[in-house]
Amino acid sequence: MSSSDKKTIKYRRPVHFNAGLLVFGAIFVYILFLVYAYLHTTHLTGYEVTAGSLAVNSSFRGVALRNETLVSANDAGYINYYAKESEHASRGGLVYSIDESGTLSQMIENSRMMGGSLAESDLRELRQELINFRVGYGDESFRHVYQAKDSLTGTVKKLANASALKNLESLSSNVAQNLINLGYAPQPGVVVYEYDGLEDLKPNDVDEDILDETRHEKNQLIDGRLVEDGEVAYKLISDENWSVVIALDEKTKASISENSYVKVRFLKNDYESWGKINVIEKDEGDFLELAFTNSMITFATDRYVDLELELDEISGLKVPNSAIVKKEFYLIPSDYLTTGLNDATGFIRRTYLEDGSDSTEFVAADVYNEVDARLYIDTAVLNAGDVLIRPDSVGEFTVSRKDSLTGVYNMNKGYADFTNIDIIDSNTEYSIVRSRSKYDLQVYDYIVLDGDGVNDNDFVINRDTGINL
Repeated sequence: MSSSDKKTIKYRRPVHFNAGLLVFGAIFVYILFLVYAYLHTTHLTGYEVTAGSLAVNSSFRGVALRNETLVSANDAGYINYYAKESEHASRGGLVYSIDESGTLSQMIENSRMMGGSLAESDLRELRQELINFRVGYGDESFRHVYQAKDSLTGTVKKLANASALKNLESLSSNVAQNLINLGYAPQPGVVVYEYDGLEDLKPNDVDEDILDETRHEKNQLIDGRLVEDGEVAYKLISDENWSVVIALDEKTKASISENSYVKVRFLKNDYESWGKINVIEKDEGDFLELAFTNSMITFATDRYVDLELELDEISGLKVPNSAIVKKEFYLIPSDYLTTGLNDATGFIRRTYLEDGSDSTEFVAADVYNEVDARLYIDTAVLNAGDVLIRPDSVGEFTVSRKDSLTGVYNMNKGYADFTNIDIIDSNTEYSIVRSRSKYDLQVYDYIVLDGDGVNDNDFVINRDTGINL
């Protein structure tokens, strides 16, 4: 056989299945899917629903009324204070001195320049002033910073004055009489070094203008200032009985209508007391006077007091108001609802074939609520103008009318699912919701904290946990 007759047959290598490459490819595709899903998923802050209670509409700011007297200076000159603010002064107790020549003021200034240490009781007084300022501070009342500064300055000066007074006592009585005029308390009471023009205010005089704190600035009576004869030297509160007047809304009025007393919590220090109720009815609105027989000295320097009425608490599911939204639904008569395959609920809708003949189709739909035989159906399921056929009859209904439901967006399924809620009551921050069935909102459900920041059926991820719920 010649070499030309020989045929060369090319060897084909068998195809080997590379399992590793397939697994790598599957992982790569999965990673691409996760990246795509992450980029197209709304990242929101979730809120876990809890059981709770509210003291509904119970927070108020009122004006404090006391038996206050403005005491006038008995001479002209530089005034220095010795009685501590918000403390009792006995009848005839020394409150201030007026130095006509300025000699005593110079002695006090020299004493300060020499320095010295404060007693522990003095330090406690300063610390308490700082704590009161911190508790009551808010951005809406920044002017209180300057009032607190003046108050602290006055306190430090009074402490130094007390030390200087001891030095004064070492002088002969004749010298002392020539130097200063002393001012004594005309009756027992609590000393306050400020006034605001509301000292003679009576409960029936309170109106919306009086309750506006911005219209009634405090006048701080600063130690060491120059005063005229007859000018206000200090304020004296001579009675432990006092009251707070607040604006009264109809809801709160109904809640206290059968009571003579109501439990009050003061927000300044969380102190609780019982206030005697006196409803003041006026043409421009109603007001409530709460009378107390104790704790006046704690609020002696506060003309406006923040408090909370501890009314009957309402319990249920506690939901932040920021999560609550309103959503529109179509109203459909309940007798048009039927069932389809797999027991799915929905409606029979008329359609038209290509040849123009009539036909029908089943449209699955969830029912969000029912009121007066009207079903609330998602507007994404039906369209305005759709004609629905009543089962087992010849009745027809054209979709058109809408109404709104209040609810929240549930995150449990990984997407924004609107859930209707029944609000029992609410305050400025939270609402209490009633749960009637297993289809309603439940304890430990996760809801979108900012309801306005999400749309129906958005895929959502809880920003706090970073995982899809």
